[in-house]
Amino acid sequence: MKKGPTILIVDDDEGHAILIRQNLEGAGLENRIEHFRDGQAILDYFFDHRHRANETYLILLDIRMPKVDGIEVLRRLKADPEFRTLPVIMLTTTEDTREVERCHQLGCSVYIQKPIDYDKFAEAIRRIGLFVPLMLVPPLGAF
Repeated sequence: MKKGPTILIVDDDEGHAILIRQNLEGAGLENRIEHFRDGQAILDYFFDHRHRANETYLILLDIRMPKVDGIEVLRRLKADPEFRTLPVIMLTTTEDTREVERCHQLGCSVYIQKPIDYDKFAEAIRRIGLFVPLMLVPPLGAF
């Protein structure tokens, strides 16, 4: 049985990335999980073709990052026909309504504000972990 999409955490905060991984795994996910520390690293991963064609991915994307911010990453990925169907969950501390609207206009699947409280943050990630197995994600190059 297929484990589901590879989860790509894109967040410059190492502590957040660790918490995300731990809580996804705590929700029972067995998906492969990779961490990228800045926006340029995830763009390199896709545009330098280090990804696997016909694989499925889910991106958990922060906005405030060095080199290339999450909004620019989202814009570049969604502008490319090969990556347009990639599901992207914006997972960020930013609650600016203009940024929420912009991310949706650019094609994010979901926008979730990271709770500041540790327990609430852990619970939010656990819920994402419960949701992932229900997702049907097209493989890259399917369209």
